[in-house]
Amino acid sequence: MIGRLVDGRYRVRARIARGGMATVYVATDLRLERRVALKVMHAHLSDDSVFQSRFIQEARSAARLADPHVVNVFDQGQDRDMAYLVMEYLPGITLRELLREQKKLSVQQTVTIMDAILGGLAAAHRAGIVHRDVKPENVLLAEDGRIKIGDFGLARATTANTATGQMLLGTIAYLAPELVTRGQADARSDIYALGIMLYEMLTGEQPFKGEQPMQIAYQHATDKVPRPSARAGGIPEELDELVLWATEREPDDRPIDAQAMLDRLREIERALGVTPLNRGVGSTAGVPIVEDYHSGDVTRVLPGGMVDSATAPVAAALDNSGRLRQRTRRRAGRGAALLVLVLLLAAAAGTVGWWFGSGPGSLISVPDVAGRSYDDAAAMLDEEGLTPIRVDASDYDVPAGTVIRTDPETGIRLERAAEVSVVVSTGPAMHTVPVLVGMPSTTAHGTLQADRIIVTEPMLEEFSDAESGTVIAATRTPRAGGEPVGFGDGGDAYEGDEVTLTVSLGPVPAVAGDTIEAATAKLRSVGLEVASERTEVFSDTVRADLVIELAPRDGGGNWRPADAVTLVVSKGPQPFPIPDVKGMTRDQAKRALEAQGFKASWAVFWGAIPNDLTRVASMDPGAGTERPKGTEVYLQLTASG
Repeated sequence: MIGRLVDGRYRVRARIARGGMATVYVATDLRLERRVALKVMHAHLSDDSVFQSRFIQEARSAARLADPHVVNVFDQGQDRDMAYLVMEYLPGITLRELLREQKKLSVQQTVTIMDAILGGLAAAHRAGIVHRDVKPENVLLAEDGRIKIGDFGLARATTANTATGQMLLGTIAYLAPELVTRGQADARSDIYALGIMLYEMLTGEQPFKGEQPMQIAYQHATDKVPRPSARAGGIPEELDELVLWATEREPDDRPIDAQAMLDRLREIERALGVTPLNRGVGSTAGVPIVEDYHSGDVTRVLPGGMVDSATAPVAAALDNSGRLRQRTRRRAGRGAALLVLVLLLAAAAGTVGWWFGSGPGSLISVPDVAGRSYDDAAAMLDEEGLTPIRVDASDYDVPAGTVIRTDPETGIRLERAAEVSVVVSTGPAMHTVPVLVGMPSTTAHGTLQADRIIVTEPMLEEFSDAESGTVIAATRTPRAGGEPVGFGDGGDAYEGDEVTLTVSLGPVPAVAGDTIEAATAKLRSVGLEVASERTEVFSDTVRADLVIELAPRDGGGNWRPADAVTLVVSKGPQPFPIPDVKGMTRDQAKRALEAQGFKASWAVFWGAIPNDLTRVASMDPGAGTERPKGTEVYLQLTASG
């Protein structure tokens, strides 16, 4: 596509982004000489009339809106087999990129972005348009400070608000409960998505998480969104309440539309003294806003994407007088040293004859002082006419304070008053050990042994998510005695200290979904025991008699070889009593059964008979029978008089 001229008017320059339905390029409108964003439907969808109509619907929905916080749509057309959409080009980043960079946003940033998004959505809701895909990826933060919401590809008129099956295309993380349970969406579904997005901006994470999309959807349908302040500090209570109001499970309990939520947000802004910024919410420079709403400082935008930085501290330098004093002292010192040297040479020349002739110039043998204290060794050397000089050195075997050797060695003959270095032990040498956690056990063992640090044998073994054979924990026991201390991050240790390494055996074998026999065999193959008693629980996702998981280990921590593991086994879906609907009309019985989680069915021809002329004569399974939710109950209907 790069370089292609679309419809004789739009010259494609570069690709911006790629999504599920289309790819967005930056292009030049040759007729008006301006840059535009060109959204091109994927080729494999061009023959799909449903996707084509949805693509055209985006153009029509967005074109109906005239709001500074909605991405403008300029044109839509078809170039041979390619459907395209021409939109306003906004260089900058998305809210998702800002969240990925900053994790969570400040109150000022959050209020600024939410005020703009709500303004744009309020215009959409007034026009009878539901966005249906509100998420950070669809919020654009332009370099010039503009904040706009785009991608109305899923937008639908509020008078046609039902979606089922494949038409539920909204992102799971922001999906309203009614879309999960009933497949219906209106303006309040956008409000729910905004509430989730507000929570994410304040805390840096989404309220519901799961390994599978269905797990997240189930939480939206059944769980209440927690207060943001329970996950992160510094969040005003008013914003807590706004999140809870917007994310109520029942649509009737939420703001009726974006305008109602915007009105409440602006009341909060006045109460907190926070004013949305006109500029600088998004910047490709990487530091879009510098502020703290508690500080009282004026919020400001760094021009051109520049980031404030503190100047590095500068070391104090000597002034001229200080340098002069230093030079004077050095010269005086050299002069004094030279004078002393001259005097010493003169004295030596005058006494050399006397020393070798009749003075104390006879040679003295260095005595053996090893194993003594320094004081005792010094006294012995003094008695022999030698001059002891203490030198400290570490030694693995000789206790601290004890003489290791002399230099020159024992038996060497020296002149009287000659200096003898007495090497005194300071005990074992200290070594700095690197971080042990994450290191292969063989490497860690060799590193410690090279420093003469004792490694406990055998090393401890535990199952963990770390790669098999790597160190996951370490403790050090001082050579002199005492309680073990954590040593996984390394640090200073003395030769002779004892280090106990805990090594990973890799993860515990996955047994979820296995039969009891298969799970038992897997666990025993790695040295774990399986307790004879099992924990049985109901499960809607795991078939009866299959393993769901392992019960937590007593005392916590990782599993170790020979530990007894308790299996948590599924009893299948939990049964519930079927309500008695005999005597009710067809629709009353259906609602009563669905309210309890069951499905209702009847003979096809009864669907054409008015509800008031029907009565339930019997039901199969019968009333009071316990069955899992989702069980279909067949209704035997009769015509009422």
